[in-house]
Amino acid sequence: MDAALNKSERETLKAIWRITSLQPGESTGDPSGARTGDLASSLNVTPGAMTATVKKLADRGLVLHTPYHGVALTDVGRRLAMGVLRRHRIVERFLADYLGYTWSEADRLALSFEHSLPKEVEDRLFVALDRPATCPHGFPIPTSGSDDLPSMPALYDLAPGDRAVVALPGSIDAEVVTFLDGLGVRPSVEVKIVDKQPFGGPLVVSVDGQERMLGEKLARVILVSRAVDQQSGSGSGSHRSTGAKQTSQPSNTSSAVDIQTSETDRKEPSADAIRR
Repeated sequence: MDAALNKSERETLKAIWRITSLQPGESTGDPSGARTGDLASSLNVTPGAMTATVKKLADRGLVLHTPYHGVALTDVGRRLAMGVLRRHRIVERFLADYLGYTWSEADRLALSFEHSLPKEVEDRLFVALDRPATCPHGFPIPTSGSDDLPSMPALYDLAPGDRAVVALPGSIDAEVVTFLDGLGVRPSVEVKIVDKQPFGGPLVVSVDGQERMLGEKLARVILVSRAVDQQSGSGSGSHRSTGAKQTSQPSNTSSAVDIQTSETDRKEPSADAIRR
């Protein structure tokens, strides 16, 4: 049925899943569904065009639209959304690993041709990439035929002693990305929680043996998957090779900069820059 959908319909399914699933800084998704206005805004289309697309998807049994409440995926719609997401993340992986694009560039470029990619080519790309587990952002690639993905907590939700692998949403502002890159906090990098101050205080994490300090708001836009102990195999999720090679986000800030509590010359991005 995926082949019968056009680009707008596929992107709408993906947007509904993203809005109704766990988002950075939130404890749950929106169970009532995604509002058509939010969908239109996220896909940069008019509300009227979005309403027409939602109606077509509802007529096909892929979404449930309750007026004045929202749009939710049906079981079939959710599986199709996972298929769209899987293709996008495989294409991103190809662009990053084989063509050298950064993870943010790969996200943007994948949209330009992923929808015209035959399923056979998608499957062969996945094998050629050595069956990667994650996209360049650090998010898991859905398995073929899956209907959901495991939730990923915000970095700030972890406790001292926890280890996790970083994932950065594409919606994060470029200023924030540059700041995090300077700290070495990049997609697929493992961090360990060293300290967490009470009452919304800052978080101290260890990255490549260096301690970095992150404020609560910033630590909440960083999503993570818990790292697995290679000896015991313990942990809530697995993390295997992400692809042929890693491409970090370019930055004008050295990754060797150490952040200590007493430093005042390096500030976190402003609250306006930390977008969800």
